[in-house]
Amino acid sequence: MLTIDLTGKHALVAGVADDGGFGFAIAKQLAEAGAKVSVATWPPALGIFKTMLERGKMDESLKLSTGDKLQFAKIYPLDAEFDRLEDVPAETRDNRRYRDQGDFTISGLAAAVKADLGDGQLDIVVHSLANGSEVKKPMLETSRRGYLSAVSASAYSNVSMVQHFSPIMRRGGSFLSLSYMASERVIPGYGGGMSSAKAALESDTRVLAYEAGRKYGHRVNCISAGPYASRAASAIGFISEMIDYAERNAALPEKLTAEEVGATAAFLSSSLASGITGSVVYVDKGYQAMGIAVDREGPKL
Repeated sequence: MLTIDLTGKHALVAGVADDGGFGFAIAKQLAEAGAKVSVATWPPALGIFKTMLERGKMDESLKLSTGDKLQFAKIYPLDAEFDRLEDVPAETRDNRRYRDQGDFTISGLAAAVKADLGDGQLDIVVHSLANGSEVKKPMLETSRRGYLSAVSASAYSNVSMVQHFSPIMRRGGSFLSLSYMASERVIPGYGGGMSSAKAALESDTRVLAYEAGRKYGHRVNCISAGPYASRAASAIGFISEMIDYAERNAALPEKLTAEEVGATAAFLSSSLASGITGSVVYVDKGYQAMGIAVDREGPKL
């Protein structure tokens, strides 16, 4: 019997701040497969996240199929817009939500993980990070600063994570990021440079798969997930309409679940997917295969 077995593996999921998004679902499914899981959280959300965990607000969501409760090995602070502490503006470093967090940059996170686990003890890195300060603005109204900020936080951050984590991972490690259909098709309302960031993320996946594969033996893949009402996605402002439209027009007319994305992530992170790298895997009920809307008047199945 083939099973997804991640026993003895250690995973880091960057971008978990609550129990409602893909990052949390991925972390949980990795744990279900036997991995030890650490997470990294945006500093302004870190205190609330830890408090909710300590007060048992997430106990139901943390329950595993065995009846045990998912316990994160470590919770790290991370602001993925910065590679090094010296890159961080003074007003950010001095902010009360940042100043006591130590080195919350990508290089700081890599150093902390290496210190905690040792060299060559990390196996899986998941990039579940995206931010666009002007996401509600049409491309024609997006500023240079807003555009570059979206690409920096949502795409370059993945490049930086592969750069910094590849040397400290066990050979044959797995990197995984999360994309969306806006990388290749127009989604009106998904603006501010976020569509460009997702396109860059997918293109970088292919290049990084080659470079990290040849140099370190690591695999680099990306999941293009269908629309889902996470807290972060709700910032777009019309996520419920996106979900409804995708459900009505997908090959499988069903709502996507976070668990389905998490299960795919666990598979891609396992030895069962040892031959898969540089790929964008669609988990969207077949919506990407459709060339015309079917919730309309006219011929349909």
